[in-house]
Amino acid sequence: VSTQSTGDSRSTEMPLFADDVLRGCLPAWRDIPKMVKPKGKPSPEDLEKMKADKAIRNDFLSKLLAEHGFDDSQKKALEKELDKAAAAVAEEANVNPFLNPPSGTRDFYPGEKRVQNWLFGEFRKVAAMFGFEEYDAPVLESTALYERKAGEEITQQMYNFTDKENNEVTLRPEMTPSLARLVLQKQNANTGEIKELLPFKWFTVAQCWRFETCQRGRKREHYQWNMDIVGVKGIRAELELLCAVATLFRQLGVGSDIVGIKVNSRKLLSSILVRYGVPDKSFAPACVIIDKLDKIGEEEVKRQLLEIDVAEEAASGILKVLSPPEGECDTIEKFTARVGEYADPAAMDEMSELFALAESYGFKDYLQFDASVVRGLAYYTGIVFEAFDRRGILRAICGGGRYDGLMTTYNSPVEVPCVGFGFGDCVIMDLLEELNLVKAPARSVEYVVYARNNAMYLGATAITAGLRAAGKQVDLMLEATSKVKKAFEYADRIGAQRMVFVAEDEYNNGKVRIKDMFAKDQHGEAVQVDVPIDDLANVDAYFASPSEPAGAAPHTRAAADCLLGSVGGLQWRELDQSWVEAPQPMSAPKFSDGPAPAEEEEEFNMFGDEEVEEAPQKMSLAEKAAAAKAGKKKKKEAPPGKSTVVLDVKPACFDGETDEDSGVADLNEVE
Repeated sequence: VSTQSTGDSRSTEMPLFADDVLRGCLPAWRDIPKMVKPKGKPSPEDLEKMKADKAIRNDFLSKLLAEHGFDDSQKKALEKELDKAAAAVAEEANVNPFLNPPSGTRDFYPGEKRVQNWLFGEFRKVAAMFGFEEYDAPVLESTALYERKAGEEITQQMYNFTDKENNEVTLRPEMTPSLARLVLQKQNANTGEIKELLPFKWFTVAQCWRFETCQRGRKREHYQWNMDIVGVKGIRAELELLCAVATLFRQLGVGSDIVGIKVNSRKLLSSILVRYGVPDKSFAPACVIIDKLDKIGEEEVKRQLLEIDVAEEAASGILKVLSPPEGECDTIEKFTARVGEYADPAAMDEMSELFALAESYGFKDYLQFDASVVRGLAYYTGIVFEAFDRRGILRAICGGGRYDGLMTTYNSPVEVPCVGFGFGDCVIMDLLEELNLVKAPARSVEYVVYARNNAMYLGATAITAGLRAAGKQVDLMLEATSKVKKAFEYADRIGAQRMVFVAEDEYNNGKVRIKDMFAKDQHGEAVQVDVPIDDLANVDAYFASPSEPAGAAPHTRAAADCLLGSVGGLQWRELDQSWVEAPQPMSAPKFSDGPAPAEEEEEFNMFGDEEVEEAPQKMSLAEKAAAAKAGKKKKKEAPPGKSTVVLDVKPACFDGETDEDSGVADLNEVE
């Protein structure tokens, strides 16, 4: 962010935001209504729309400025910068119209998908902690499932169409009606009895679609975590769901000082509307209108209430009762004082009990009573709640409530007690990013298998199959190369834990060299071990615990068990490898159609560095023989329990050395 330069009249105005920041805001800005004046004199409808569009536009600009430390005086400048950046991006898109997804939708590159999977994993973790089961339903549903007559926004925001069989269908805008349909399938159509064990405690993470104005925290395509309890009357079901929401916030590191959960009851609202003479037919539409209080203000709410036959005096009285004195947080006690004798005693007792139980459960600090919280869906019948940003920056994070009457709208002969919530992915991700609380894992894989040349690629595939049969995550490099540095760069880029080198010397001896990319030995050197190819199922046992040297072969299962867990908590286990034939020690494969293509060779450097060391002095045959004899004396006894004994006097190459100049004696030369 830069500031306006000061000085003489020749100074120029610097941009408020850096280019990358502006481009990051453009997906939301593109979906903000454009201020286009109609030709001629605008109609009252046009004026109303222009007023609403301007409010949306100003709200977006004000919030963006506040987030970056500016006041509203910079609104015009920011608007110009956004329009200019949007025009530049649009010009780029004209070059290739296939680059951008449809408005209000998102692409997820692998890194972004890891973040999404992490968040969804947190959803699922909390649901499992509370004993819920996961379910799903088609993203395409019957339009009639959502066509209710209370004037809800959702009924005007559907992606609905007539399919090729003339069925009226829609992409689901929410999940609750789909859940209702699934529950009804378990119900006796005549008696309403549900024979399966209740309650149902179900959850899902579902993709939903709404054709609405896009802005920060609101997309046309989004994912929603839903948790619902079916078959429980009373507030204990609400208590459990509220605790689940608070638990997720705690799991994510978001404290009650940052977010809260506003709680109210439709029963309390009903008692207020009855007090002011609102007719029964207007109750559901009135709830939908009152839910917009924070968005459109008291004057507009009052105007819309008058349109559904609520008296002006009643509308004013309702708004006065719902709102606490300015600057004060509402409480049950304050609300009772405002409403007086008209408050529903049972609903008040229920609300008081809910807060008392929440205190015992340990999450009352997240709860806040708020009589103005109504929720915009007409089917709610009891407790309703909404998680919010206490800083006042972001829109509602999640919402839910009790909907005992919904099943009867789908021809259930009896009411079925239900309560649930929907928790979208957009707002919570905005919040976590602002607070630097995104903890998604980086890209990683356990093993990368690297073939030294094309001739060894066949062996590399067999070794890869053996490791995967052992339950390991393995990335086989698809291009053989003699450039070890290139292999290391690839392993680093994908976060590999271990590197497997498939080269002639080790392979012809029935082994493969594996280097740990992170572990060091007592000398601070990278740990690398030659592992028998026919024992890849126990590969972890060859990477030593602090009390044993690297490369020690496991003698017994108990010995192997004590070596485990040095990398990622991996554990030894019996494996069914009957489907893959263990590779046998053999010479490097030959191709019948001629020799492998020649490659530019470079010195084989296991550690991938480029340092050049002085070559050791050449030894005479006599000196080589003496060195070989000394090596035999130092050779340890072969471990018991092996069917073969391999005499291998060649140590691992040091950095910058080759077999030829490392001072290792060849037994054939000695003889």
